[in-house]
Amino acid sequence: MDTELDTVSLLRSMRAALPALLAEIETLVRAESPSTDLAAVARSADVLAGVGARRLGVAPDRIVVDGRTHLRWRLGAGPDRVLLLGHHDTVWPVGTLATHPFATTGGRLRGPGCFDMKAGVVMALHAAAAAAGRGAAVTVLITGDEEIGSPSSQALVEQEAAGARAALVLEPSADGGALKTARKGAGFYRIRIAGRAAHAGLEPERGINAGVELAHQVLAVHRLGDPALGTTVTPTAVSAGTTTNTVPAAAELAVDVRVRDEAEQHRVAAALAGLRPVLDGATLEVEGGGNRPPLTAAASAGLFARAAALAAGLGLPPLAGAAVGGASDGNFTAGVGTPTLDGLGAVGGGAHADDEHVLVDALPGRTALVAALVLDVLAAAGGA
Repeated sequence: MDTELDTVSLLRSMRAALPALLAEIETLVRAESPSTDLAAVARSADVLAGVGARRLGVAPDRIVVDGRTHLRWRLGAGPDRVLLLGHHDTVWPVGTLATHPFATTGGRLRGPGCFDMKAGVVMALHAAAAAAGRGAAVTVLITGDEEIGSPSSQALVEQEAAGARAALVLEPSADGGALKTARKGAGFYRIRIAGRAAHAGLEPERGINAGVELAHQVLAVHRLGDPALGTTVTPTAVSAGTTTNTVPAAAELAVDVRVRDEAEQHRVAAALAGLRPVLDGATLEVEGGGNRPPLTAAASAGLFARAAALAAGLGLPPLAGAAVGGASDGNFTAGVGTPTLDGLGAVGGGAHADDEHVLVDALPGRTALVAALVLDVLAAAGGA
């Protein structure tokens, strides 16, 4: 395969496809899909299935797990294939379009979920169509619950990744369009504290103050972080007590854990499991655990080098890589040993924020890069 000539034709075709890219992104953005609204996610899946069927020429497999709808296309045949991965759920509630309408002005596309990650979903479809049209075997998997930790799709993501030469994740880019070459692993925990209620004015000494125990545990949890290793252990949501004149009988603490390597993930998990109450008579219950393994730089290094060379051949700006604290389904694909490169989706900013936007001019080049990377990986494997 003549990679230089092929990348030139890919870029030309993606530039010609820009109006279709924009129209399809608008269609998906208008299909609001907050992760926790199962009906909205199902409606979004219906819309996405139609867009994808028209783009790829085949209907997707519709996979519903625990009421959540995921879509999968398998294109082409052969011993080697590449997984293109994304999600169609967002953090925005139904009705957000009324206050954050879809618009394309000044070279920026706006609308709830456009950057994270409806634009990336459309890019995946176009890249897959281009690569499959050149003989590549590609799987496109778009899940419906990534924003809440992928509770129903994790096994599906891992299954598809395990059989792939590479996983290319169409999550939005980091600042300035950088690819995400490393992601911290994530863990989520909840600590439940039981004490004993008593009247705060008449006989507080007869109570066991779960709020005071909570204060001790917040400090103990905070001390588990290790800035030198990039480990953050953050007490987040806390609650205690029922009325202002009652010694709290119960309290809860949520904990967010982010780590760069599995050793730290295990250390923090063991430390949280080993927490003990400070007040006599208080009890603790620790729930939760690791949600996603780390995506290390080693998992992405080879693919990043390929992408950087292809970007140069396409005449795109030099690629940068970034290590980020947020997790994605790319953590799962790396966790099963599949080479993974993340952040290949839209260039823009404002994920989960009021200024969410996509830079329109970057869409064709990034989409061509994804298609070229699929072809390059499979050519090296002898599969294209």
